[in-house]
Amino acid sequence: MRALIPDENDPEYASFLEDPQNYFLLALPSMLQSTKYMAVVDTLSTHSPDEEYIGERQQRDTWSGDAEMVEAFYGFASEIQRIEKEIEKRNRDMSLKNRCGAGVLPYELLAPKE
Repeated sequence: MRALIPDENDPEYASFLEDPQNYFLLALPSMLQSTKYMAVVDTLSTHSPDEEYIGERQQRDTWSGDAEMVEAFYGFASEIQRIEKEIEKRNRDMSLKNRCGAGVLPYELLAPKE
């Protein structure tokens, strides 16, 4: 909506009472504004096909020569997997406040693969 419902002291209140449906339709964004908004939301929410998640790597041979680096990476990756499992477990726990229910989405903000 681009306009609020007018207050009783507002000069537009009379036109609102006269034809509320028309007032509502005039308060909607234009087709161009709606299309731009949908395009931006779609662009920002689309994942890249070659996206890599934290704790993963596409090219496994990158650090092959440095055993200490490979060990540190796999330790980090296993910790990331543990965190993800903990998030999933807490999302399933109905006793935790605001985790589950009708219209309540599971927590995914810092989940590594979401």
